[in-house]
Amino acid sequence: MSDDKLTHFDDEGKAIMVEVGDKTPTKRVAVACGEVHMLEATLTRILDSKVEKGDVFGIARIAGIMAAKKTPELIPLCHPLLLTSVSIEFAPHPGEGRVDIEATVKVSGNTGVEMEALTAVSAAALTIYDMCKAVDKGMTIANIRLMEKHGGKSGSFVRN
Repeated sequence: MSDDKLTHFDDEGKAIMVEVGDKTPTKRVAVACGEVHMLEATLTRILDSKVEKGDVFGIARIAGIMAAKKTPELIPLCHPLLLTSVSIEFAPHPGEGRVDIEATVKVSGNTGVEMEALTAVSAAALTIYDMCKAVDKGMTIANIRLMEKHGGKSGSFVRN
C-alpha cells in the first residue's frame, strides 16, 4: 500500500469534499470495464432482439450515460463536472454467456472522471440485469474496474 494521504478526510478524520479550485484544468479521460455473466440462452435472446422489454444494449447505454452525469448525486464526495463525452460499448461473447462493458468518460476540468466511468459501467450492467431478470435471475455482475486514466497532476494510470 502506498504512503499517499487519503484526500477526502481532514486532519481530524472528518469526511470532506476536496478543494479543487486551485488546480489547473486539464483534459482528463477515464476508461472503466465490467462484465455481466448470464446463461447462453439469455445472451442469445439479447442478440436476437427477443427480450420483451426492448433493446437491451441501447437502453443500457443510455442508463450508463445518465449515470455518469449523475455520479455526484450518488457518490457523496464527488464534484459535479461538465462532462464533454461519455461512451459505452458492449462486447458480447457468444458461447461464454458474457457481455463485456467499457465506458470512456472525458472532461476538461480540475478533477478526474474515474468515478463517472465506474458508475457508467455499473449502471449499464444493472440495466442489463434488470431487463433480463425475468428469464435469468442467476446473472452475475463482475470485475468492475478502472482500466486507465489520463490527465491531471497524478498523470496516467494503465492497468496491466
